[in-house]
Amino acid sequence: MSAAEVRLEESWKRVLGPEFSSPYMQQLREFLVAERANGKRIFPKGAEYFRALDLTPLGKVRVVILGQDPYHGAGQAHGLCFSVQPGVRVPPSLVNIYKELETDLGIHPVRHGFLENWAKQGVLLLNSVLTVEEARAASHQGRGWERFTDAVIRAVNDECSSVVFMLWGSYAQKKAAFVDRERHLVLRAPHPSPLSAHNGFFGCRHFSKANEFLRSRGLEPIDWQLPTEPMLAQ
Repeated sequence: MSAAEVRLEESWKRVLGPEFSSPYMQQLREFLVAERANGKRIFPKGAEYFRALDLTPLGKVRVVILGQDPYHGAGQAHGLCFSVQPGVRVPPSLVNIYKELETDLGIHPVRHGFLENWAKQGVLLLNSVLTVEEARAASHQGRGWERFTDAVIRAVNDECSSVVFMLWGSYAQKKAAFVDRERHLVLRAPHPSPLSAHNGFFGCRHFSKANEFLRSRGLEPIDWQLPTEPMLAQ
C-alpha cells in the first residue's frame, strides 16, 4: 500500500507517506482485509479510519486529545476519540468531559456526543488504535496502528508550534512522553472514565488552561461550546 492509494488530507499524506509503504502497514492492511473476509464487523467504517486527520489538517492543529480505542458498539465510532455519531447516547467518559467543561468554563452540556465541531477548529481527536472488531474491546491493539499514530504525534511535535497536548490517563501520557515541552504545552490528568475521573480529572481545568496558552501565543482559542444539535462537517 502506497500513500497514493490512501484517501487522506494532503498535509498529513505529505508527512505520513513513508508509513504507508512500510511493512507494518502492509501487514495491518492484510489483517483488516482478512478480518472482513471472515465476516467480522470492523468499526469505524473504512472511509472514517482517518477522519480525525481529514478534519484537522496538520497546519491547523492547536490541541491534541488522545484516546485509546474506537467504541466497539454498532453505530458509535466515526473516527474521533471520545466522540460518537448523532443519535447515540453520550458515553460515560464524555459525560465527565462535559461536566469538567461546565465547571471550568461554564459551558452547559449538550445532549449529543458528536465532537466534529471541535475537530474543525483544530482539536485533533486521535485514538491510538484506529479500528476495532464489533463487541471486542482492544481487539486490534498490537497490529500496527500504535506505530502509525506515534508518527502522527511526532509530526505534530516536529512540524507545529504552540500546540496543547491534553494527556488524560497513563496510556496517553506514556504515548506522548516525547513531546517537546519547550515548544508545546503538555497538560496531564487522570482519565475521564468514571473509574478515575474523581482522582484528579475533575478540577484539572484543562480547557481554560489550553485557551489561556493559545491566547498567550497570539492564537485563536477553541470555542468549546458545541452546537445544540450535531452539525455534520463537510
